[in-house]
Amino acid sequence: MTRNNSSRPVALITGASAGIGATFARTLAGRGYDLILVARRRDRLDSVAAALALLGARADALPADLTNRDDLERVAARIASEDRLELLINNAGFGTRGRFWEAPVEGQVDMHRLHVMATMRLCHAALAAMVPRRRGGVINVSSVAGFIQNSGNTSYAATKCWMNSFTEGLYLELKSAGSPVKVQALCPGFTLTEFHDVMGADRKAVPAWLWMKAEVVVERSLRGLERGELFVIPGWIYKMIVLIVPHIPRFLRTPGVMRYSRHSRRSRRELTSD
Repeated sequence: MTRNNSSRPVALITGASAGIGATFARTLAGRGYDLILVARRRDRLDSVAAALALLGARADALPADLTNRDDLERVAARIASEDRLELLINNAGFGTRGRFWEAPVEGQVDMHRLHVMATMRLCHAALAAMVPRRRGGVINVSSVAGFIQNSGNTSYAATKCWMNSFTEGLYLELKSAGSPVKVQALCPGFTLTEFHDVMGADRKAVPAWLWMKAEVVVERSLRGLERGELFVIPGWIYKMIVLIVPHIPRFLRTPGVMRYSRHSRRSRRELTSD
């Protein structure tokens, strides 16, 4: 990507090789952005970049494992050096299955490195450049799980809760500084991507009407960013869940969570035995 001969804005997207990240890339390409695509898989990034070229967008594939400190610093340096950067989308993430103490600890550590440390580092690199320029935005892709803890995804819900809190803190700091730079926590529910397939989760365990298309999630996010919305929760059912469930007294909420967890474990066992 040549920086000095184009007035097109640039968006850097992590986790851009598939799912919500790739959908963001396609949508933004159609809106006149050039892209910097970050993910671990070079072949998948090259495939996405080639598809974007057909839309007239220029895209750089930047392979990186953001749980690796050297790779993370390399991406942060790219952010700091890109004077056309208008949008950072921290989308890279993953989930694990099983109780915290039974799951491999390496996955738990990497999840915290990716959802927490990488998000923090890349936000710092982006905002340090955007705030003096008085333009730009950051979308941190969180989850409805960030509002509601559940058995079997302790670290995932905790790191997404941190992401929500962190993004809100940035929002308040930008407002207090009189900055027009925008930040958003995008909090989707069940979305039709590779995310659950990679986890090995059974989509059939979730009612079909709870699943949303990635295109709908992305359009809602970008519309919310234009409006300056801090939390974007696509889908009326998820808005209701986030509004109501946290206010249910814990002595009533806990039995419901336990019943759901037992049902989920039973469904997984039945799937394994088929």
